[in-house]
Amino acid sequence: MLRSLFTASTGMYAQQLNVDVISHNLANVNTTGFKKGRAEFQDLLYQNIIPPGAPSDDGTQYPTGIQIGIGVRPVAVAKFFTPGDLVNTGNSLDLAIDGEGFFQVTLPDGTIAYTRAGNFRIDRDGRIVTNDGYPIEPGITVPTDATAITVGADGRVTVLQPGTVAPVEIGTIELARFVNPGGLRAIGKNLFLETDASGAPVTGAPGTEGRGTIIQGFLEMSNVNIVEELANLIIAQRAFDINSKAVQTSDEMLQTVSALKR
Repeated sequence: MLRSLFTASTGMYAQQLNVDVISHNLANVNTTGFKKGRAEFQDLLYQNIIPPGAPSDDGTQYPTGIQIGIGVRPVAVAKFFTPGDLVNTGNSLDLAIDGEGFFQVTLPDGTIAYTRAGNFRIDRDGRIVTNDGYPIEPGITVPTDATAITVGADGRVTVLQPGTVAPVEIGTIELARFVNPGGLRAIGKNLFLETDASGAPVTGAPGTEGRGTIIQGFLEMSNVNIVEELANLIIAQRAFDINSKAVQTSDEMLQTVSALKR
């Protein structure tokens, strides 16, 4: 009877983690460039009371045997990098990636981080930065007298300056691709870091080697589907309730056994 108590408790913990992941998805439904996660599980070890194919007492074999599972465990929270909806903002520094790839930004310690959020700004030094002030990599500085900024699909950044007719190129935005983007480590602030699981970044101009192109004046929104997440939330809640019922039933059966000695 104790086996069922522990087995059901693993199910309750698994669904608690599932609800945590779903809640995080729903909390970021309006976060620019956010990529939803999904909790994934595996069954635990089995107690082989009678192994399949074991000889029986009359000289035959047990075709299936008796294998009793002892629960479930979480093995991953997978990130899904499917594209989110593109929203037209009209802001010249709002950029969206149409296809694969990540923008690169430099953290204060010099580490390169990666993001799908293209809501950039200009700091007091004229650098193109994120909302947290992290400069884009490679760095691009906008002249103080620039009257218009244009970002091409190939990442080339040009500006118009007083007294000039032709735009002046001031830099190129490069994108990074990964063999396994799901292996990136999320650190918050819409940023990811490279890991051994993700592989090394392959950087270059947008539109080359499988990298997406850049769309100026648009933002990529979260890829969370509210209806899907709410349905998953109900399923997780019901699964938690069912496992709690299994704990309650096991406890009642133990009480019955304990009462037999009276």
